[in-house]
Amino acid sequence: MMIKVGSRELELGGEHLTELRSSNDIKHDVQALRERLQEDGYLLLRGFHDRAQVLEARRSILEKMDRMGKLDRDTLLEEGVMADGSKSIFMGGTNEDLPALLNVLNGGHIMGLFDELLDEPSLTYHYKWLRAVGKGDFTGAHYDIVYMGRGTHHVYTVWSPLGDISYEMGGLAICLGSHRFEELKRSYGSKDSDRDGIGHYTDDPLVITEKFGGQWATTTFEAGDVLIFGMFLMHCSLENTTNQYRLSVDARYQSANEQVDERWSGKKPRGHFR
Repeated sequence: MMIKVGSRELELGGEHLTELRSSNDIKHDVQALRERLQEDGYLLLRGFHDRAQVLEARRSILEKMDRMGKLDRDTLLEEGVMADGSKSIFMGGTNEDLPALLNVLNGGHIMGLFDELLDEPSLTYHYKWLRAVGKGDFTGAHYDIVYMGRGTHHVYTVWSPLGDISYEMGGLAICLGSHRFEELKRSYGSKDSDRDGIGHYTDDPLVITEKFGGQWATTTFEAGDVLIFGMFLMHCSLENTTNQYRLSVDARYQSANEQVDERWSGKKPRGHFR
């Protein structure tokens, strides 16, 4: 099966692309989760969020998009079919108008996981990175640290699909082993997106593996799944080749005892600034 990863078509199960590993086999063993996060650089937990809550959040987002005129009115709302002329929509912010989404991302279930993983009280950034990715779009390969490195570097991304996501709809892909690419961490990973005017490292996933090694990995996702990883894990998304929006959200979590990147927290986070 050929899959569009960034700007490339790669064969799933071939030399460059494999499947992500689920960690549901150890989901009740916190120490094992810590060790796997350190070893693999990520945790894939199937069905972590309550599926009904995620689908409630999805519906509220689609209703908002429908009011914006972004959905095809001749199809079911739940399908999230793009209206003619519509493009990807970034809805980053505190999303206080979407309480069903915040119930998922700020709830006791996810906060309890990070309290346990970090073995101390955790917090989540007020800013959430909510996206509706349209046909033909994808996110280029990058480390998250370049966007949120002004506080502790021990920050974790939780990527949550807001709906079921096929390969064609463009889920996330990870470069296995990239959390150990020391040369890349020292160079690109030391940059600040605002200060240095830098963003994605590349749209071509093979640029990374041919220079630094590793292999790309992806999978299909369902509402309720989460993908957890640190600031120094190279990742990108598959291209959405369908006419349906791919809804997903990134939320960030860290120890409450460590410094927070001021751009992304507080009642009115400033977001990107120099």
